Order: sequence, then C-alpha cells, then structure tokens
Amino acid sequence: MTALVAALLAFAPPAIHQWRIPFPQTRKDEMRAYARRHYGINSYTLTKPKVIVEHVSVTPSAAATRSVFVPDRPDPELHELPGVCSHFVVDRNGTIYQLVSLKLMCRHTVGLNYTAIGIEHAGFKDSDVLGDNRQLAASLRLTAWLKCRYGIRLSNVIGHNESLSSPYHRERVARLRNQTHGDMKHASMQVYRRQLRALSC
Repeated sequence: MTALVAALLAFAPPAIHQWRIPFPQTRKDEMRAYARRHYGINSYTLTKPKVIVEHVSVTPSAAATRSVFVPDRPDPELHELPGVCSHFVVDRNGTIYQLVSLKLMCRHTVGLNYTAIGIEHAGFKDSDVLGDNRQLAASLRLTAWLKCRYGIRLSNVIGHNESLSSPYHRERVARLRNQTHGDMKHASMQVYRRQLRALSC
C-alpha cells in the first residue's frame, strides 16, 4: 500500500451502517448525572474526543452486542445508570455499525467516558479480532478515519486493558480508580497500532 493510498483511506469514511440504540432524554440525563459523579462535568455531550478505546464484546455478533446495549438498566458489574454502550461495533464479517451519536458520551470505559470513542468488536478474545482479516481491516479503517477526523494521536488509540495508563484517565469515585477490563491488552494493541500507523493522516 502506497503512502498516498493509505492517506486517502484514512481520510475517507468507511461504510458505516446506522443501527442506533435508544438514547432518549432520560438516558441523556442519566449520562449527565454519571459525568458529574465521575468526572465533575455537568454534561452528557462528547466534545473534542482525545481517546479511542478498542473493546472485545464477548458476544458472537454485532446483533448480540447491540442487544446488550439497548436496555437502559443498571449494568451487572457496577450497578449504575445509564446502561453501558459503545459508539460503534464491528461485526465478524467486517460490517461496521454505529450505535450511538459521536456527540454523546457513552459508558464503555471507566475513567475515560468523558473523552473517549468506544469501538466494540464481536468476538470473545483479542485473537478473534487480530486473527480475522475482514474484521481487523474494517476496524483499522474505522479507527484511522476517527483518528484523522478528531486529530487523535496514535498513542491515544488504546485497548480497554490499557485504560489506566492513559494520560486522560480520571475518576472521582475512589473505588473505581483502578478498575479496568482484560480485553485488548497491551501486546494486542502493539500489533494493532503497528498496522494502524500505515493509515496515517
């Protein structure tokens, strides 16, 4: 891939299918309350995102992932509202779905929701994503486009497991300051970022 082709791919949005989850005013108000509690921000809007967080959904498909996010109910892990969600999900066949507006905060990564775009990948472990050429290629295209659109640095494209090391991580609730998940570990993200680097802006 030539540098010119790579740059053009990074700037051009990939095919994104809209499959939004319900996000009525009630959920927005809950997101605002969450942001006040956790970040000291009295807003539910996502402005000038600085981080992209890659996730593995631990579900077999985009449809199953979306089904987890649709209900606005307390999550089983932290028992908070609004319900968890991510902005995008990449299916196993490489289809990209947008679930939530990029103008809204979404609960996908403790400590970073105020400034992070969340991308889920249908699958059960990091190798499901890295070992699937169609899913990985679509993910890289989506991430490269978002990275270029918002001027996000390569180092701020992280895996969920890397959340605590982000310079943007902030958490006001003491019991959650060391909370993270095991998906998209540093070793996996080194491979991912190495390929993403080729799609520079």
